[in-house]
Amino acid sequence: MSITLNVQGMSCNHCVNSIEGALNKLEGVSSAKVSLEDNQVSVTFDESIVSLDQVKETIEDQGYDVA
Repeated sequence: MSITLNVQGMSCNHCVNSIEGALNKLEGVSSAKVSLEDNQVSVTFDESIVSLDQVKETIEDQGYDVA
């Protein structure tokens, strides 16, 4: 499954690395791409391994708000 989430609070490359790094460590996530310009995170993952809620929680655990 691929989804694009609106994420608030991202402003720099540290934000990008923090979110992409955390998501890419999740089992079942095949790709994570942050767009600072659009305040969005695109994630491709296997729903049978990881849930959308886990993806959102991972982003929130890094200190950002998923809209």
